[in-house]
Amino acid sequence: MGSKLFVGGLPWTTDEQALRRAFEAFGAIDDVAIVIDRETGRSRGFGFVTFSNDPDAQRATDAMNGAELAGRRITVREAQERPGGRPGGPPGRGPGGPGGPPRRFDDRPPRGPGGPG
Repeated sequence: MGSKLFVGGLPWTTDEQALRRAFEAFGAIDDVAIVIDRETGRSRGFGFVTFSNDPDAQRATDAMNGAELAGRRITVREAQERPGGRPGGPPGRGPGGPGGPPRRFDDRPPRGPGGPG
């Protein structure tokens, strides 16, 4: 098991200090991050806790998965690295998304009767 945990189902009001406090009983924590929506500036309802070692991360997962935090039941599991893409972006999506270069505005199919859209 890796030492970085995904924590989902967080209340929007949960900040990094509260998340750290909820997990620090299980061992030394290297990093805590709540993912923030760029447009609204609000929490997206999930974050990550990175422990200094795997046994502490496993104990935290076993104890906290399904536990209640600030009135919500949370999900805790080992974080998975996303292949390709930019950090924090969708997997496998480079410029223009999967399958090639970015489309230009005039490359879109026509709209109207019988057409898409």
